[in-house]
Amino acid sequence: MNTLTRARSKPQGRGFTLIELLVAVAIVAILAAVALPTFIDSVRKGRRSDAFAAIAAIQQAQERWRANNPSYNSSLGSPPSGLNISEPANYGLAITDAAANGYVITATGRAAQASDRNCKLLSLRMLDGNITYAACENCTFTTASYTATNTCWSR
Repeated sequence: MNTLTRARSKPQGRGFTLIELLVAVAIVAILAAVALPTFIDSVRKGRRSDAFAAIAAIQQAQERWRANNPSYNSSLGSPPSGLNISEPANYGLAITDAAANGYVITATGRAAQASDRNCKLLSLRMLDGNITYAACENCTFTTASYTATNTCWSR
């Protein structure tokens, strides 16, 4: 058997054709297009839990403060005049309308959470022992609606 016959009898190199590669890339692109928004939404929801935890910490600190003082506190700062609460990385916290009968806690999304359209602004109002939750519905304004049922505060 000569070398020319031996060369022809060898199987040709195995590999992917251009069509096979294009099909594989298209499948990966479709999977990424479906999975990426879901992943980003899950990350946003996880960051929201930081805001919920901070609001709950403020709530507890307010009740401890109120047990020793005639009205609720309006400062997140260091004791003796503040509640000693630190803000989460992606939310700014504020206490407003602090009085003897209640307060309002607001968490406003910043950094990555600033693009969270429906839950950028989370709010809790405690008035006369009753707690109500709110969030902005489309966040083009800076106030939360306490009358609308919002999915941000799922129970």
